[in-house]
Amino acid sequence: MWATVAALYVVLFPYHPGLRSPNELCRLWQTRALVEDGTLEINRALRDYGPVGDLSVMDGRYYPSKAPLLSFAAVPVYAALRAVGGGHRYAVPEVPLVFFSRLFLTVLPTLGLLWGVRRFLRAFLSPVVADGVTVTYALGSLAFSYSLLFMSHQTTAVLLFAGFYALWRLSRGEWRERGYVVAGACAGATVAAEYTGALGVLGLVLYAVLTVLGTPEPWPERLKKLGRATGLAVLGALPFVVALGLYHQATFGHPLETGYKHLNDAAYQPWHLGGFLGIRTPDPRAFTLSFFSPLRGLFTLSPFLLLALPGLVLLKRLGRTSPEGRALFWMSAATLAGYTYFTSSFTYDSWGWTTGPRHLTGLVPFLLLPAGLVLERLRGAGRPVLSGIAAMLCAASVLVTGLATFVNYIPDDVSTPVLGLARPLLLDGYHPPNLLAFLGLPTALAGAVLLAALAAVAAAVFAALGRDAAGRAVAPTAWAAGLATLAVLASAQALFTRNDPADQNAVRFLESVWLQPPGRSDTPFWPRAGS
Repeated sequence: MWATVAALYVVLFPYHPGLRSPNELCRLWQTRALVEDGTLEINRALRDYGPVGDLSVMDGRYYPSKAPLLSFAAVPVYAALRAVGGGHRYAVPEVPLVFFSRLFLTVLPTLGLLWGVRRFLRAFLSPVVADGVTVTYALGSLAFSYSLLFMSHQTTAVLLFAGFYALWRLSRGEWRERGYVVAGACAGATVAAEYTGALGVLGLVLYAVLTVLGTPEPWPERLKKLGRATGLAVLGALPFVVALGLYHQATFGHPLETGYKHLNDAAYQPWHLGGFLGIRTPDPRAFTLSFFSPLRGLFTLSPFLLLALPGLVLLKRLGRTSPEGRALFWMSAATLAGYTYFTSSFTYDSWGWTTGPRHLTGLVPFLLLPAGLVLERLRGAGRPVLSGIAAMLCAASVLVTGLATFVNYIPDDVSTPVLGLARPLLLDGYHPPNLLAFLGLPTALAGAVLLAALAAVAAAVFAALGRDAAGRAVAPTAWAAGLATLAVLASAQALFTRNDPADQNAVRFLESVWLQPPGRSDTPFWPRAGS
């Protein structure tokens, strides 16, 4: 199963140059400018490689409107590709640039994150539940969708969890104090990758304070330890914070001035005005749609995360007997509250053509332990019906998010991501672009392999999590409850699927720009210059 997960991450390549993916290309155009011109502005890159969106402008100079970490991180990748391609200005076509930037900077780091998630969960859960939750996170959550896009959302999740993992190992006495430098560096890099990552950093700070002050040492010793930890963490974060301030100074004239105050497209500017970077007071519509929208609600795409809500209660009970559990509860609750406030207070309509509520990607890893505690409790309580329902929520998450990720550029006026978009595309023969097809396998056969792999993982997740604590086969009542749950979820998708002109137009448009259309296995991965 782990090999299948890794293969899906590496082989899938949902990308279509005709869409001019703005969030990705604006960063990569700056990478080109850094390597080829030694500048932060992308004016020449826009002339040479074509226009892109998500730009800010200052005194006639264009920059990405995003936080800059990924643009700089892609520099060695682009420099290596450029050397392989001959070293000239047009040596690296767009498709291999996007593929390898994703592979080295979003895909492989997430596969490393899965190792850390699995190890953390195994400290609190049985191996079966820990592995099942990790696999569900890998393919049934926003982690899958945004690992396959060169955007900062999954990078934020990786950095936040890496920072947390360092703090967790420190709290257990498994790392020396200098590990706080690592945690601080991850926190600083998080903000340099995505400004809203600061919400997750606040949760890490709370966790660090609670774990340091929760030790049985005398209070003077605790305060001294907190002071040393703070100093080391600041030392780790400082290079990233200073570099980010210098970048803002060089591009927008002030260390605290971001590109969102200088957006090139006037239509987007109102979304970022008022409050703090556009974050205002909560709006019920934004809250409801962010979590329950049939198109991109967090719990709609990943229903297994609903288990985290009662799981927080179990985590709080754990905290009554364990300082570690108490710190984990308050961090998880505070992180959930912070991200919920953000998504409820920001303009929902600004999410764009995305899979799910993309700015909540950094939250998801911190909901896994609470969800796992519920699965563990149900397995040990001998309740096959509830176990079957919970296991199917995990399997359904793999199917729904996986199929949505096969498309991964989902128009915001489509009714549902699977039945309204992914299903008609697949029926028309438009399988997700992938490395197998680039290597010569017919697109239909390559698509069938990917679909079979996704379905096999979903079935394996249900079969593992649906068993009782003794490891016996899934009970007939658990199977019945699981299948009934799947039927309810599918019926809900069908109920909200309109199949109206908006759905049909979206399908036709995506088919018109599809990178590997049906019957084609000759789409060049690295086309010759000028072709």
